[in-house]
Amino acid sequence: TAVGNVRRLVQSAGVDVILGGITSAMREAIKNPIVKRGKTLYIYPQLYEGQECTEHLYCTGPTPAQQCARLLPYLIKEKGYKRFALPSANYIWPQLLNKWARRVIEDNGAEVVMEEYFPLDQLEYSATVGKIMSEGVDHVFNTVIPPGLQAFMKQLYEAGYYDKGGQTCVYFDENSVNYVAARELEGVYSCLDMFHTIDDPYSAQLIADYNAMFPDTKYLFSAGSAATGMFRGVKLYEQAVIATNGDLARDATSAAMDSAAIAQGPGGPSRIIPGTGHAEMNMYIAESKGGVWNIISSENMVPPQECG
Repeated sequence: TAVGNVRRLVQSAGVDVILGGITSAMREAIKNPIVKRGKTLYIYPQLYEGQECTEHLYCTGPTPAQQCARLLPYLIKEKGYKRFALPSANYIWPQLLNKWARRVIEDNGAEVVMEEYFPLDQLEYSATVGKIMSEGVDHVFNTVIPPGLQAFMKQLYEAGYYDKGGQTCVYFDENSVNYVAARELEGVYSCLDMFHTIDDPYSAQLIADYNAMFPDTKYLFSAGSAATGMFRGVKLYEQAVIATNGDLARDATSAAMDSAAIAQGPGGPSRIIPGTGHAEMNMYIAESKGGVWNIISSENMVPPQECG
């Protein structure tokens, strides 16, 4: 469906740029019809597994290095977690992110006790939860996604794991309460390019404007849903078009996009690192407490460490 839609956008509508394709599987399916056959600029806004180095494709969400290079050492050295489990959905994002995470975990003196992959719609996790409980796992690095996520989180909580260890899910944010019970988010860690609790007037105004535009929605402007990467992508593209004096041709805007920068954005400033197709941005480690994502630490303009 996505490939057919993209072909119509490129061939019939003649669009100048495409933003989206939230899952990595969709990005993989549509990037060649956009970039190679369609000769169109493509901006991918979601946090993802890295290793996307396609010319004229720009990634404006966080990479594994931005999410994990500081988060995992913090969990190991500051919180004392030593035995990790990696329960995962069976597709490219968890597979490659887990390779990155395993390396950081082991380099920091901890170990991966178990790493398992499940169909996206799996609803029974009793065997996995049983192993987590019996193998002395003290931290779960969770990359299960909906619809299986709800069942996994519920079963992990009801087994009593929350009394024994911690959990991280790097796409959890203010919208997570829409699909995970609040009790199952308590004490969970995440690392993203924006949370509602950061001290940034521009981000606060973005959130306020969004809430005013959609006063009755339960879906908030947030990082885990790729809203921040999409907004950042639009604004970086805007700067590229300004630099070309309005020339919308793919090669001209792509050349300008390669060094585009914005002084303000969701979570703070951002810029494309030339020759990489990726953006550096501010990153925040947060813990969910009482329904609020409390900022534990922040770092400005974290490099993506991709394609350089």
